[in-house]
Amino acid sequence: MPAFDHCCHNRTNGMEFYVLLKIKIMKKFVVLFSVCCIATFCVQAQSMGQSYKTALGVKVWDGAGITFKTFLDPTNAIEVIGYFYDQGTRITGLYEIHGDISGAPGLKWYVGPGAHIGFYDYKGYTGDKAIAGIDGVLGLDYKVNKAPLNFSIDWQPSFEFADGRGFVGSWGGFGIRYTF
Repeated sequence: MPAFDHCCHNRTNGMEFYVLLKIKIMKKFVVLFSVCCIATFCVQAQSMGQSYKTALGVKVWDGAGITFKTFLDPTNAIEVIGYFYDQGTRITGLYEIHGDISGAPGLKWYVGPGAHIGFYDYKGYTGDKAIAGIDGVLGLDYKVNKAPLNFSIDWQPSFEFADGRGFVGSWGGFGIRYTF
């Protein structure tokens, strides 16, 4: 039994660190998501048609994030996304221009510019810990008729200004939001 204790408690390799870091990030994500869900469901007004004013939910792809989107007018929206993943966090703000797709009620395309700041902390990367960048977004947005649900899928290419960084084409995701 002492050999087992020694093996499990004194070993500090990258895999254990990775697992512990992933658990820590997921706990934060679950708490933040729970708080957002409770706040959202406390709101009385719901969007039950084929359009919506504001939505709150999650976005997943390479990590997971909390997404908040609000329309300034029928064709212009602002979206803020807080991503959480095993290598850090990233906060992205996007200005989105929306357009209808004829023959598909509730479905819109969107495109726009944005910016982000990332806080990265992962083994093997010796560059800057805080990184800023510019973003673009191209996607589809669908509001379910007679239900307070919205789905989106998009691609968010970006350019990061930091040592060893540059164009990053892997951001974006699938969003599920509660509309109100």
